Amino acid sequence: MRRLQFQPRADWRQRCEDVGFTFHSIGGPYWDESVAWEFSLEQIETLEAASEDLHQRYLEAVDWVIGKRCFEPFALPEAAVELICRAWQAGEPSLYGRFDFSWNGTGAPKLLEYNADTPTGLLEASVVQWHWVSEVLPHADQFNSLHEKLIARWGEIAKGRVHFAAIDGHEEDTGNALYLLDTAHQAGLDSRYLPIEGIGHDPLRGCFVDLDNEPIRHCFKLYPWEWLLQDDFARHLESSGLRFQEPAWKLLLSSKAMLPILWRLNPGHPNLLAASFHADLPGAYVRKPLYSREGENIRIVDGQRLLESDGPHAAAPCIYQAYAPLVEVDGAHAVLGCWMIGDSAAGLGIREDASPITRDSSRFVPHYFID
Repeated sequence: MRRLQFQPRADWRQRCEDVGFTFHSIGGPYWDESVAWEFSLEQIETLEAASEDLHQRYLEAVDWVIGKRCFEPFALPEAAVELICRAWQAGEPSLYGRFDFSWNGTGAPKLLEYNADTPTGLLEASVVQWHWVSEVLPHADQFNSLHEKLIARWGEIAKGRVHFAAIDGHEEDTGNALYLLDTAHQAGLDSRYLPIEGIGHDPLRGCFVDLDNEPIRHCFKLYPWEWLLQDDFARHLESSGLRFQEPAWKLLLSSKAMLPILWRLNPGHPNLLAASFHADLPGAYVRKPLYSREGENIRIVDGQRLLESDGPHAAAPCIYQAYAPLVEVDGAHAVLGCWMIGDSAAGLGIREDASPITRDSSRFVPHYFID
């Protein structure tokens, strides 16, 4: 596992924009092809196996939480609990998710968290870096079957019309939603986009509607469940018949509250870090709010060193997790994001930052592997 220097393609901006990746420089350099990470086939297989095993452990943990009615650690309203239970019992299927790992290529990758509800970075992981490796290193391969598996998964979990909703004016979220819309279209679905703000509720028909007043029956939302449940129209969710992608049970997977539960159910698992609801872990640890996103309000305590990020969750419930430092090369700390499509591992995306805390501004860099 090596971090190597590369000469960026002369027309890389245009190449990115040609595939809909218009936010390559949003907030400063985001897509960075001046470096790339090289893996061996064995290392890729290690990441793949860890992702698929952990995904199954998460599903078992969801079943345990629901069976034991162990919802208190998640700090959820009762209405959310009922939505979660119904979605799980109905077998509502998952589309995708992303595990974030700390790993230097040796030993066992350590899970930091599971972005299971609204993960982004998909377009660049699926299409953009594939074009890069095809043009720059045509002899190499890449851990990347995302596009094909997304199309196949849509064919398994949906039929007819699917709406795709994201926050209006948020270029990154819209770009990811439109990419997923395109994969659904290629799967033969009637896929339609609308801003999340454009979703309305028709009280006479008892359903949610789009801007053309057409009923919304199946909706992919790039909008977190914990936000959705706080909105005024959340009281209509139960009676509307609307099926969201991702399903409500994915809220449990995306919550950091699942990390101590996983550790309890799988003590000593090689890919898990010790985690607790109390500040009782020996050695260095990380404090994480249950529903923080993009590195918000993360606190790393490592001996005399204290590193903390800002955000809106300073007073929110939190968990504590043993600290696993990210691999660092030339001052760049890298987190490895392994994608799941359904129950299958499907790709890798790498984010780098000068800080050990990965934020929304952290750079995306490509990867490849050589057999």
